[in-house]
Amino acid sequence: MVTLFVGGFPLDMDEMDLVKIFMPFGQVSTVKIVRDKKTRICKGYAFLEVSDYDAALDMISNLDKTPFGDRNLAVSIRRKIRINQLNGPRPATNATNPVQYIKVQKSTEPEKKKRPRRSAS
Repeated sequence: MVTLFVGGFPLDMDEMDLVKIFMPFGQVSTVKIVRDKKTRICKGYAFLEVSDYDAALDMISNLDKTPFGDRNLAVSIRRKIRINQLNGPRPATNATNPVQYIKVQKSTEPEKKKRPRRSAS
């Protein structure tokens, strides 16, 4: 499975309209148009899953930067980024060695004094 990123299509398009554009170049397995959670309005990009890598390359070469309405389509292969690539390796956790968190103060900021609490009267 190859996931393609598709951007630059009109906001009023639905999944079937998007598949009709890509079908002449290969079989599309799934379509996911990204929408706003509250308003359900399209954000202007989608992800397509294509089973064949050669078909995905054919779609990119034929449809990338193609004028569509008043915009240009942007089609590329989606690169998956793992969370541990962004934050570094995560420590293994198990029952015998739980992870302990230690509060660390920034060395550049002086320690702030706390105001005293009001006494209950």
